[in-house]
Amino acid sequence: MAGFRSLARQVRDPRGDLALRRYSLRKCLERFAPYGHRATWDHLCARHGIGPEDRAPDPERLIGALEELEEARAVWLAYEAGFAERRRREKHGGLRRPGSFDDWHRRTWGGRDIAPCDDPAVHPDAPLAEVLGRLISALGGEPGPACPVCAATEIVWRRDLDREPWYGPVCTGCGILVPRPVLTSEAVERAGRSRGERLASAA
Repeated sequence: MAGFRSLARQVRDPRGDLALRRYSLRKCLERFAPYGHRATWDHLCARHGIGPEDRAPDPERLIGALEELEEARAVWLAYEAGFAERRRREKHGGLRRPGSFDDWHRRTWGGRDIAPCDDPAVHPDAPLAEVLGRLISALGGEPGPACPVCAATEIVWRRDLDREPWYGPVCTGCGILVPRPVLTSEAVERAGRSRGERLASAA
């Protein structure tokens, strides 16, 4: 199975068939797709003027989409390296049991569904690297009352999501499933009230 870098080379290959180069870009999303496969593809197509069903898109547009994806992947790989180093230090110090933050990170390992968007057509407008930078910054800080990506405070609790986790706080501004560790308990409770639910364990 080809890895991300091998697939990226195929996207860049000027001698390659355009349909194959597009296919290789789609395959890259099986290795790294921050919003989930379909939503990340929709995001890249919208930002780079690629028709979602266009089998022979402009090569420069394909390269532009790939470069945005690569830049975001570099941001995420640097974060994962720092996370792994922190966990090594914690284990060396005797802290073996991961917390709720680590539970969130376990689901995102490898770069898929970092900020999943349940509706593939609703996702942040900013470049992927910028969105991940905001999210990583929030994960390293104190919990807040708003979405770390778009700063919206209209967050609703959903119990009908299409992937694990099957429920959680969803930003109505940019569409991401907001990681619970970045929200205050009050923000999570407010999201639950928006659906008429009582979240006793939201702290």
